[in-house]
Amino acid sequence: MREQQLQSILRHMPAGIATLLGPELRYGFVNEAMQALLGGSTPEGEPLATHLSPLEADLLEVMQQVYQSGRPYVAKAYRLPLAAFDESAPRYFDLALEPLHDENDQTLGLLLFAVDVTAQEEARQHAHELALETRRLDTRLRVLTETAPQITFTTDAAGAYEYVSPQWYYFTGQPPTADVNAIWPLLIHPDDRLRVLYQSDTARANGVGWNYEYRLRRHDGQYRWMLSRALPELHAPDKPVFWHGAVTEVHDQRELAEALRRGEAELQFLADSIPQLIWTATAEGFIDYYNQHTAEYTGRSTQDLGPTGWISLLEPREQAAAARRWVQCVGTGENYEGLYQMRRHDGQYRWHIIRARQLTDTRGPRWFGACTDVDDQHRLREVLQTQYDELARTNRDLDTFVYTASHDLKQPLFNLRGLFDELHRVATFSDPEQEVLIQMVDEALSQFEGTLQDLAATVQNQRELAAPTETLDLRSVAEEVLLGLRAQVEESEAVVELQMSQAPTLTYGRANLRSVLHNLISNALKFAHPERAPHIVVRSELSETGQPQLLVQDNGLGMNLQTEPTPAFHNFERQHPRISGAGVGLYLVQRIVDSRGGHLAVTSKVNEGTSFLVHWFE
Repeated sequence: MREQQLQSILRHMPAGIATLLGPELRYGFVNEAMQALLGGSTPEGEPLATHLSPLEADLLEVMQQVYQSGRPYVAKAYRLPLAAFDESAPRYFDLALEPLHDENDQTLGLLLFAVDVTAQEEARQHAHELALETRRLDTRLRVLTETAPQITFTTDAAGAYEYVSPQWYYFTGQPPTADVNAIWPLLIHPDDRLRVLYQSDTARANGVGWNYEYRLRRHDGQYRWMLSRALPELHAPDKPVFWHGAVTEVHDQRELAEALRRGEAELQFLADSIPQLIWTATAEGFIDYYNQHTAEYTGRSTQDLGPTGWISLLEPREQAAAARRWVQCVGTGENYEGLYQMRRHDGQYRWHIIRARQLTDTRGPRWFGACTDVDDQHRLREVLQTQYDELARTNRDLDTFVYTASHDLKQPLFNLRGLFDELHRVATFSDPEQEVLIQMVDEALSQFEGTLQDLAATVQNQRELAAPTETLDLRSVAEEVLLGLRAQVEESEAVVELQMSQAPTLTYGRANLRSVLHNLISNALKFAHPERAPHIVVRSELSETGQPQLLVQDNGLGMNLQTEPTPAFHNFERQHPRISGAGVGLYLVQRIVDSRGGHLAVTSKVNEGTSFLVHWFE
């Protein structure tokens, strides 16, 4: 009865139980759990080796060795590929092999226990994988912390350092054997030490992190500003026991920020010291800063002026146009500039130049403007303009008078010339110096005639200075001038070379260009050396800056210049008094060139020749 009860209990146990009898390990008692593990019916008395079984060959061999040796054996977490279960999800069992003995202590067979430990084994394997992953992540984290340009650390609740990255030793120059807990506080600047220790102790006592700056001594003895940040390792509801943080050098950034603060203070002091209305505006065009002089000049505070108050300071008739122009510039980013009348604190409107430019940086676009009082200059310019207009009118009247006088004097001169020629033809004198006197009178009349012509040419040139410009062919104009000087060229047997290929055209006034060429070439013919035929080179070329210029070079008498290469030629000034002339030509050339924005350069050697270089434009 008891045996049947025991078998019933064993049969329904969750652990697999089976007896294997004899050296052939024949199936004896097999409970239901073991039947399920073995995959079906197990006929009693059948040998384990001949019956289909999922057991591995190595396990069968171990069973036989246990039977022969009589020593029990336990296999932990043995993997069984059971047909009753999903093969893709293996099952693990603790297998116990216990020999069965008779009264004579002879081995009858084996008692097999199989306990399913799949859940425990999977948990163990998962824990192993997590441990491997943790070690891998820990290695990666260590590499990252030890290669980053920061000092990383870990402290416990008492403030003792559990870990310090190698950067701390590199920075401080301390040996790896140094006691970090003892030395680190000593490396903090004495002025910062107490504050740092107090803030870190307070943060640990409250279970929070910290963020502060202090100076830490570097390996070269220099104190550098550092930023220390740390956060607690929280495991609710327990209090934190570790703080992890980093120390970053911010010395350069701090000095830069300090320099910027000093610069801003200096700029504001400078802006407040300038006797101008200085202001700044946002990207939308609203004024957010006025300097101190603005309040003093307008008699209004920054609050009174507001973001658009400068418009109300303008003369009422100018406000609308100024506001529209300001809105347009804010929308397009164009520079703002205008001349407006602005009211002073005493109610007087004074002329101001208002300028503003947009600056774009990392903070976005901003406007910087200034209002400059130019009332005195504006009124002075009006007075000067009135005087200039009066002088110009007087000058025109004088030119008209000179031109009229020179023109009106020509007729009496012609009459004198005719009377002198008739007197010279019919009259006789007994004076032995007759020929000398006649020659002197003739030269005086010729000089008088030349002076009248030069005066007329000077006035005419003055009127032609404002003549419109056009694109001119230099060779064509030069040939026209040479055609007018043909008689002088043939008489002196001169050789004139025209080299215009480098810069063949010039945008200039035609009359002005003809006058320049005529005076320079005619002077080269007039002041030729008596011992050699004139050789004149007229070359148009480009300067090093790409501007057109004209070279007129001769081999004549040359000049004695006191201020080379840009001498000043004056009206009626002559270099060679023995040669007839009024000294007007070079004065006219210089005046024409200067009035068009150029200048005349001259190099000359006496008895060797002269070179005139006309820079048409600067």
